[in-house]
Amino acid sequence: MADVIDYKIYGDDMQIVEVELDSGEGIRAEAGAMMYMEEGIEMQTSTGGGLFRGFKRILTGESFFITTFLNNGQGKGHVAFGAPYPGKIIPLDLSRLGGSFLCQKDAFLCAARGIEIEVAFTKRIGAGLFGGEGFILQRLEGDGLAFVHAGGTIIERDLKPGERLRVDTGCLVAFAPTVDYDIQFVGGFKNALFGGEGMFLAQMTGPGHVYLQSLPFSRLADRIYAAARYQQRGESKGIGGIGGGLLGGLLGGDEDY
Repeated sequence: MADVIDYKIYGDDMQIVEVELDSGEGIRAEAGAMMYMEEGIEMQTSTGGGLFRGFKRILTGESFFITTFLNNGQGKGHVAFGAPYPGKIIPLDLSRLGGSFLCQKDAFLCAARGIEIEVAFTKRIGAGLFGGEGFILQRLEGDGLAFVHAGGTIIERDLKPGERLRVDTGCLVAFAPTVDYDIQFVGGFKNALFGGEGMFLAQMTGPGHVYLQSLPFSRLADRIYAAARYQQRGESKGIGGIGGGLLGGLLGGDEDY
């Protein structure tokens, strides 16, 4: 059985989750996620069950090691974990979700001691090849609290039996094992090449709960990269870069100068 923990989530776009641990309780977290911890809490870093479990975590995009934060003090202690990029922290009470939940690679943030982070493989070749997350997903198993992180705004959908929802493959965060996950071709030559939404969509068929995100990290990274390239070009040609840009252009034989 997983430890019973209390928590509070702070912030809006760059959230942290603060976990309250009674004496003897612990929480497991991905290496590097911890923000602060109070006196009496000790770190125990390990593979979390042998080399095989460590290698399985690497397959899901996590690190080889996992850290357990254990309260060895007499009273209550607090430890906090920060989100890696703008978005929301989603608490998953696995005891109310059937004891198991699937999520995208590297979504895991932390979980009560006793929750297992396993590898899950997509059942269909199409979903594995074109599903954005590949063949490998994360499966969280247990009867306690786990926390995952997603980008932007979070949307929850509770699909009825047979109800279908088509989703951008990068916007899928987590879903119940009862949801059928498959890939559908967008269709249409112009839609596929110029629609800007990719050639494939994830088709989710109920019953089951689904979490979606508005800002996948891949989109955020693309925007930052594009903005950085634009700024570099602007600096070389703009007023602020006249001296360095002019001199560089002259020395480099740029005909614009």
